[in-house]
Amino acid sequence: MSSGKLFLGVLAGLAAGAVLGILFAPDKGTETRKKIVEKGEDYVDEVKEKFNGLIDDLSKKMDGVHSKAKKMAEESKA
Repeated sequence: MSSGKLFLGVLAGLAAGAVLGILFAPDKGTETRKKIVEKGEDYVDEVKEKFNGLIDDLSKKMDGVHSKAKKMAEESKA
């Protein structure tokens, strides 16, 4: 199993557990909805951070590949 699928599975499990926990809590409906929205926003922020980190890592790797290719091209011309 790839790490991406594992991450998504864990994230889905956490989200489902949090929503079920909130739904079965003895709070008023308005409080429950507020908690669901807050948890959802927290999960969205976390996913955004992970995605931005992934994009940064890919960008760094692409820069490295680009510089290596440029260096190889210069060496082949010489």
